[in-house]
Amino acid sequence: MISRYWNLPVYGLRTHFEELDRMKRHLDQIFGQGSEARMSSRGAGVYPLVNLTETKEAYLIRAELPGVTPEDLDVQTTGRNISITGERKIPVDHTAKYHRRERESGRFARAVALPGDFDRDRIDASLKDGILRIMVPKAEEAKPKQIKIK
Repeated sequence: MISRYWNLPVYGLRTHFEELDRMKRHLDQIFGQGSEARMSSRGAGVYPLVNLTETKEAYLIRAELPGVTPEDLDVQTTGRNISITGERKIPVDHTAKYHRRERESGRFARAVALPGDFDRDRIDASLKDGILRIMVPKAEEAKPKQIKIK
């Protein structure tokens, strides 16, 4: 127990995995990526969460954006991509002591690549109950066409 507290090697008693874990902690300390750094980089993941579905007529993008207003969003198209950028504003109580803080605020950006061509002039976007819904109609040449067999 004393050797673990002081992080001293105990040869023959530690498993290989414990030794690897010790080495990882040591490297995290060297590169400044300890538990505090991991906690602060939590918001750097993929946000917002997005589903992309396809029908014969259109692509449908649904993005989870709780607490975001339409005024805080910007949706644009470039090539075959739809980009969603915006800002999530969550008030922070600086007088309170947080025990857990998982809801992050700040700017975000997400690009979704569509698998085919689409009609840019008929794209429709709406935000309701924290879900951004973008209906992207397919271009006529991208829609499946039934071929009659003679």
